[in-house]
Amino acid sequence: MRLFEIDKSWLSTELTPENFTRAKAFVLQKWKERAIERGSKEPVDLSYSCKFGTLFMKKVFGGIVKGNYDHQYNVIDGKIIDLSHDSADVLKLADPYHHHKKFFGSKDHRDSMESCLPRVEQWVEEFTEAYKVP
Repeated sequence: MRLFEIDKSWLSTELTPENFTRAKAFVLQKWKERAIERGSKEPVDLSYSCKFGTLFMKKVFGGIVKGNYDHQYNVIDGKIIDLSHDSADVLKLADPYHHHKKFFGSKDHRDSMESCLPRVEQWVEEFTEAYKVP
């Protein structure tokens, strides 16, 4: 299976406002933990987390990942869903939801995304256990 295709086996959680809020709070907590592990300042929002957040959302809620050099987001049921929509880094962008097909398909981007997968898969496991997602 390709990295950006829908993995039907994970489609066990309906994307509702409540579940979006749960997912956002969970990923923010994990993003803070990652910063502490790296000896960085604890983040106040999901700035610069879009690779992790979009992979997490895709695995939990399905859909596809799109994006550009500066930002990426999910498209679920034809709607743009962005876990970090209100983060400082996204708010600074003139057009955060432009999909740059050539960049998004590049080897460098794919490799970067794949390097995030082990951590994201652990987060998904913890999230599904915490919220008893089947």
